[in-house]
Amino acid sequence: MSGHSKWHNIRLKKGKVDAQRAAQFTKLSKEIILAAKGGSPDPEANYRLKMAVEKAREFNMPLENIKRAIARSSGQAGEREIEEIRYEGYGPHGLAVVVDAATDNRNRTAGELRFLFSRHDGALGETGSVGWMFDAAGIVEVDSNGKSEDALTEEVLVDGVEDVEYDDDVAIIYTRPTMLGGVREALGARGVKVSAAYLGMRAKTKLELQGNELAAALGFLEALEEHEDAQRVFSNLDFSRVPAEAFA
Repeated sequence: MSGHSKWHNIRLKKGKVDAQRAAQFTKLSKEIILAAKGGSPDPEANYRLKMAVEKAREFNMPLENIKRAIARSSGQAGEREIEEIRYEGYGPHGLAVVVDAATDNRNRTAGELRFLFSRHDGALGETGSVGWMFDAAGIVEVDSNGKSEDALTEEVLVDGVEDVEYDDDVAIIYTRPTMLGGVREALGARGVKVSAAYLGMRAKTKLELQGNELAAALGFLEALEEHEDAQRVFSNLDFSRVPAEAFA
């Protein structure tokens, strides 16, 4: 079952190495702003905000930065409003990609993403251009805590869980979108450490690439991940068929 989780954990480890970069802090701040904007500014009353703050602290973001981001969500900081926008398009070799971005300037972000797509032999499309190739899904990331795949799978199989991608660091659980909150709460009640929970996209069918085509696709996805406005990137690449050395 492990596939997307392998890519996720490679990115996670790279992120920890680069945690002090301004771009990483910008991403974390935007998630805090959006989370607080969509609910209570109190992390204890807003689960998305609580997750965002905890992740920010894991990356050693100063408390003052976190407070400033929460204040910005209500306009107290007097800065431009952050909004969520979804971009879709094709990358190299038929790779379908959906990017969930957070920006205070949609024209700038669209232009920069269009350039990235073009630079990697792809094309940014209109809304719905590749979205039909994906299903909406609830996504829960949980710490594996050294458990075996069988043990972890048995522990997280609560009502609403549709699939589990195992990894010995962080496993990814897919749920029906309407069941995301219930699954998150059920896992917490079982003592499972939830590191993130959000609505995302999951490809209906997977694209298998090899050799230079695979290298081009991975390079494109990494470039998108590194863009400071890209909060999450979803693709139809079949990561379960990607050899470990491709992530080196």
